[in-house]
Amino acid sequence: MPVIAFANPKGGAGKTTSALLLATELASKGAQVTVIDADPERWISQWGKLPGKPETVTIISDVSEDTVVDLIEAAELTAQFVIVDLEGTASLMVSNAIGMADLVVIPIQGSSMDARGGAKTIKLIRNQEKMSRRKITHAVVLTRTSAAITSRALKNVSQQLQAGGIDIFKTAIVERAAFRDLFDYGGTLSTLDPALTSNLDKAMQNAREFSGEIIARLKAAVAAKAAA
Repeated sequence: MPVIAFANPKGGAGKTTSALLLATELASKGAQVTVIDADPERWISQWGKLPGKPETVTIISDVSEDTVVDLIEAAELTAQFVIVDLEGTASLMVSNAIGMADLVVIPIQGSSMDARGGAKTIKLIRNQEKMSRRKITHAVVLTRTSAAITSRALKNVSQQLQAGGIDIFKTAIVERAAFRDLFDYGGTLSTLDPALTSNLDKAMQNAREFSGEIIARLKAAVAAKAAA
């Protein structure tokens, strides 16, 4: 089953939010999802203790650099999708998880610091590709963007990524109150109260489009592998 890793050595880039949105969207379609919570803050594990976690989502939080590979292998046997939320450092654990991934998602905010963290992630991916002698599909997702305007910094980061030949998701993760509310109140976007959470419908559409693009990229990677 596909393994999707979320990685950026810079903390606060939006890894956990992106990973949780994907997990809950896949679960809402009936998929069995295992989340390997390798972030030291354990935000997804804390979310899982709140009311409303889908029964089809399993969270594994006891993860180390020595166990991450075995945990991913075991999860692949039972889950339809394995999502790995990695720590915000360029560690051996991150490298090992990247080496196991079918798709690496690199969340980046519109800042040069996040872009540098993304560049480190891509370097790790390149190293793992050499070691495993296989292509590791990866792309950047822009996070915490404004629904109204595109900042000068975000435009600059996008231009740098494009100039470097880095693949970018068409769908950006917009800054939404609903995404923050998930971590405060638990559940999924569909279980939040639209009377209490602003622009919930737009947040749900954003999450659907993001997860849809993930699926499309996984299918494209499988097709490319079969054609090789």
